[in-house]
Amino acid sequence: MNIMLFHSTFGLRPAVHQAADRLRSAGHEVWTPDLFGGRTFETVEEGMEHKEKIGKDELLKWAVLAAAPYSERGLVYAGFSLGASIAQTLALGDDKARGLLLLHGTSDIAPGVTVDELPVQLHVAEPDPFETDDWLSAWYLQMGRTGADVEVYRYAGAGHLYTDPDLPDYDEEAAEATWRVALGFLDTL
Repeated sequence: MNIMLFHSTFGLRPAVHQAADRLRSAGHEVWTPDLFGGRTFETVEEGMEHKEKIGKDELLKWAVLAAAPYSERGLVYAGFSLGASIAQTLALGDDKARGLLLLHGTSDIAPGVTVDELPVQLHVAEPDPFETDDWLSAWYLQMGRTGADVEVYRYAGAGHLYTDPDLPDYDEEAAEATWRVALGFLDTL
């Protein structure tokens, strides 16, 4: 599978490279574009401030440019938190998308978007301050209306970015369960 993997608001950190290596070890081709121009951040607040300076439209433009050379291959879009929201936007706009793997994040869905049974898998902490229960319920219903085939996995007690071993949110058990399920999902595509 060809996977475009987008980083979180922390930037292109070692955990993203480790995730890409894990996916490559499972036989996938993976690209990890750097949407922050080499900058990484120690806190969510710093990363969000940088994201706001760049602007959502500019980030999406850079993401589209990163994916464009590979989109004819039929990409699986994937991402962590902010990167998941970017991946979701790109996947819903790419009629050749093979799948969508969301880790720790979702995004708004534009009205009128439709997909043809796009496989979608979301992995998120429970509770998650950025992905509240009400938000996730509404998101799930909206994704279903687009025609996507959605699976949601919740991890009780895990922190928001629980798959990043260098952050306080890290939860080894939840991270390993996430990767086990996600790799199985990718094998079905």
